[in-house]
Amino acid sequence: MAVQADAGAIRRRRTRASTEVRGYGRATPYLFLAPYLTLFLLFVVGPAIFGFWMSLHDWDFQLPGKPFVGLQNYKDLFDPLSATAEPFWHGMRATGIFTVASVPFLVALPLALAVLLNRKFPGRTFFRAVYFAPFVLGVAVIGLMFRYILDTSFGLLNAFLGLFGAPDIGWTNDQPYAFIALVAVTVWWTAGFNAIIFLAGLQDIPAEQYEAAELDGANSWQQFRNVTLPGLRPVTVFIVTITVLASANMFGQSVLITQGGPGDTTATALMVITDTGFSQFRMGQATAMSYLLALCLAIISVLNFVLLRERKS
Repeated sequence: MAVQADAGAIRRRRTRASTEVRGYGRATPYLFLAPYLTLFLLFVVGPAIFGFWMSLHDWDFQLPGKPFVGLQNYKDLFDPLSATAEPFWHGMRATGIFTVASVPFLVALPLALAVLLNRKFPGRTFFRAVYFAPFVLGVAVIGLMFRYILDTSFGLLNAFLGLFGAPDIGWTNDQPYAFIALVAVTVWWTAGFNAIIFLAGLQDIPAEQYEAAELDGANSWQQFRNVTLPGLRPVTVFIVTITVLASANMFGQSVLITQGGPGDTTATALMVITDTGFSQFRMGQATAMSYLLALCLAIISVLNFVLLRERKS
C-alpha cells in the first residue's frame, strides 16, 4: 500500500510539474513580445493618441491655454479661406509630384538591377555590395554631399558639364530641375535597397519554371514576362507600397538640397507640417495635417494590399 501511495504522489507531482511547464510554455511568446510591446505602446500608440488629442485643441506652446476646438482644425484644412489650407495642399501637391515622379524609377530600375545581379558573373558579390552601399548613408550625408555637387555656381556637376560647353543649370534654384535633382538623388540613394528585396524574391522562384519555359521555346523576354514577373508579384506590390510611403514622407532631401525652393515648389507636406508646428507653434493644426496625411497613406496602402490579394486569388 505504501508503494502505491508513493507512486500516486509521484504521478501527482509529475502532473503538477507538466502543467506548470505548459503554463510557462504558453507564456513564453508573451514574455518575448513584452519588451517590444512596451516600447510600441510608449513610443507609437501613446504619442499617436496624444497627437490626436492635440489636433482637437488650439494648441500653441506660446499660450498658457489650450482651448478645445473639436474638429475645427480638420475643417480648416478644407476651407480655402483658412491660413492652413493653402500651404498644406501646396505641400501635398509637391509630395504628389515627387512620389509620382520617383516611384516608377524606384521600382523599374531596382528590378533591372536585381535581374542582372541574379546572374552568375565574376565579381557579382562585389557589385551587389556597391549598389547597396549608398543606402547605408544617412540623409544628412546625402543632402550635404549633393548640395555641393548640384550647386549652380560652384557645383561639381555644372563644372563637369561646363567642360563640354553646357551652361550652368540651376539644379536647386529652377524648375523642373529641382524636382529632377531630388528624384535623381533619391533613386541613387535608395534603389539598392529595393534591388536587394527584388533579388531575394528572384531567388525564391524555382529554377524548374525557367527550365520548363525554355523547353517550351520561350526566349529571355518571354521568360521574364511569364515566369519572373508573376513570381515577383507579391514582392513587387510590397516594394510599391513601401516606396510610395517613403516617397510621400520625403523630407530631408528637400530641406538640405533645395531648401523647399525655388520659392516653395519643393516644400513637401512634411516640411509644411514641421514649419506649422515647430516654427509657428501651432501644434493643433500641425497634428491635424499629420493625421490627414496619414489617412491618405493608409488608403494607398490598403489599396495595394487589396490588389495583392485579388491577384493572388
